[in-house]
Amino acid sequence: MKKHNFSAGPCILPKEVLLKASEAVMDFNGSGLSLIEISHRSKDFVAVMENARSLALELLNLTDKGYQALFLHGGASLEFLMVAYNLLNKKAGYLNTGTWSDKAIKEAKLFGDVVEVGSSKDEDFRYIPKGYSVPDGLDYLHITSNNTIYGTQFKKFPKTNTPLVCDMSSDIFSRSLDFSQFDLIYAGAQKNMGPAGATLVVIKEDILGKVSRKIPSMLDYKVHISKDSMFNTPPVFPVYTSMLTLEWLKSLGGIAAIEEINEKKARLLYSEIDLNPVFEGYANTEDRSLMNATFNLTEESLKSTFEEMLKDAGINGLNGHRSVGGYRASMYNALSLESVGVLVDVMSEMERKG
Repeated sequence: MKKHNFSAGPCILPKEVLLKASEAVMDFNGSGLSLIEISHRSKDFVAVMENARSLALELLNLTDKGYQALFLHGGASLEFLMVAYNLLNKKAGYLNTGTWSDKAIKEAKLFGDVVEVGSSKDEDFRYIPKGYSVPDGLDYLHITSNNTIYGTQFKKFPKTNTPLVCDMSSDIFSRSLDFSQFDLIYAGAQKNMGPAGATLVVIKEDILGKVSRKIPSMLDYKVHISKDSMFNTPPVFPVYTSMLTLEWLKSLGGIAAIEEINEKKARLLYSEIDLNPVFEGYANTEDRSLMNATFNLTEESLKSTFEEMLKDAGINGLNGHRSVGGYRASMYNALSLESVGVLVDVMSEMERKG
């Protein structure tokens, strides 16, 4: 039976990407050696890293605009620390939209004052803050574009002269934006780009070198840029698989093409959530995420029936985050419209049974 993978991360990847990646593990570029046993300094892998970095900038329309793309270790969790280490001299602003913002704020407080410019904590992070003002004198403003746990997503971004930093771990490459409005973007690969183990960082070079502290080499963006993202042994397999995924996205027509598909998937599922009395959405309607649809059953007594139906349909990874419960359908780029249709069919059948 075909599985329909709605996992929030590590996420679904295109089948052709998985096939090419698996072939490279056995024999990379006809070398008779595995991708994961060759030297990361070899000509073949250096070409992979260069291509992956170049594709990231190309797809974001940031080529030759003063940005560098890096593939680093440590996930977004390490970037919570690295951003502040490299950019926070005195004071930074953060918009708090949930768990990952909270974690980023905690790390930033190690390096300077942190101003919580806006928060949606008062309603359990069901909405994106609006109507806030960005104070003067900030080293940067940090936002999380998409919130996997709560199913909210920024539709408009703050207009500010303050450098804008964005954690895009769960919606990178999913929708058309003016990415030049951001001075630094970071994203764990495992949400929408590749397997766990690599983090994409896209950074405008001219925001660096302005803090007074000394930065350890491994945590210094300038060091990684100077070494072409090869300062230490990179996460070889995740970088290669991310490169394949970026090539796949480019072949579809880039971000604009995948955005159309993502919008169709989201409309189909949210329409069912809104019209079906068995279900209710979690996030405020105007702030709903294209990537992560969060919802609950209106009657908890239906839980075992619904989950058995999901299992019979081959639907995987639908359980909500442990902190909020309910259900979460993660509709990342590689998830097909067909899979969303299967889920909607199960939900419709649940209404008939209910």
